[in-house]
Amino acid sequence: MTDDDAAPLRHRNRWQFGGGAIDLRRPALAARPAPLRTEPAPVVLDLSRTALIVIDLQNDFCTPGGALDIAGIDVTLLAGAVEHSARAVTAARAAGVPVVWLTWGNRPDRANLPPGVAHVFDPEGTGHGIGFRIPGTDSRILTSGSWGADLAAPLTVEPGDIRVDKYRMSGFWDTPLDSVLRNLRVDTLLFAGINSDQCVYATLVDGACAGYDVVMLTDASATTSPSYCHDAAVFNTRQCFGFTTTTPDLLDALAAAPAADGDG
Repeated sequence: MTDDDAAPLRHRNRWQFGGGAIDLRRPALAARPAPLRTEPAPVVLDLSRTALIVIDLQNDFCTPGGALDIAGIDVTLLAGAVEHSARAVTAARAAGVPVVWLTWGNRPDRANLPPGVAHVFDPEGTGHGIGFRIPGTDSRILTSGSWGADLAAPLTVEPGDIRVDKYRMSGFWDTPLDSVLRNLRVDTLLFAGINSDQCVYATLVDGACAGYDVVMLTDASATTSPSYCHDAAVFNTRQCFGFTTTTPDLLDALAAAPAADGDG
């Protein structure tokens, strides 16, 4: 993103100035309670302290002609996650909830990519994994700046959104995600994207272990793994780490919440 693209973002974690002194108090964030239907129990969000994290809804995973499609994997299984995530993103923006796009965006030289991650995408060591040029295109798989790493249609990064590249299943490793979230002064994270049992779940678990409250949007998350893998991720989220909800329930909660005061 350019500086112009990022201009609408108002920093929440800054000192204040005036009267000849530096005021170390951060700008006040008025509480914005939003009751939300979740399992295993309902919760009340504070939208002033909440962010929506959307993971890996990229062409290489979700679009015909991308890496999964050319590997023979049925990407239509992910269409629902794209559709529901788009609705959640639109509602979050309207409610003043920050949207963080967390996506694979590897270095072209793959210099920081550990062998275990490289193996996941190239299990036989043929060189056809991350960074491989898709035949007949200029796109390199999950490489920063490539078509494959772009968001799948109709998703777009809008001014005020934040995009973070990741290089692991968990977006908290080797990325600025935690710093971004702490500067947003959020403590509750809503999760959507793919794969629900892999990158979404790994990031959610690390977020919970770092002390964030975590909520998975079960219909805005999907996987190309067997359905029991999604079910297990949902079960374990409820059992051990946080809560689950649906996009319609989130939209109801956002629509009923107090309006943002412009500090987000």
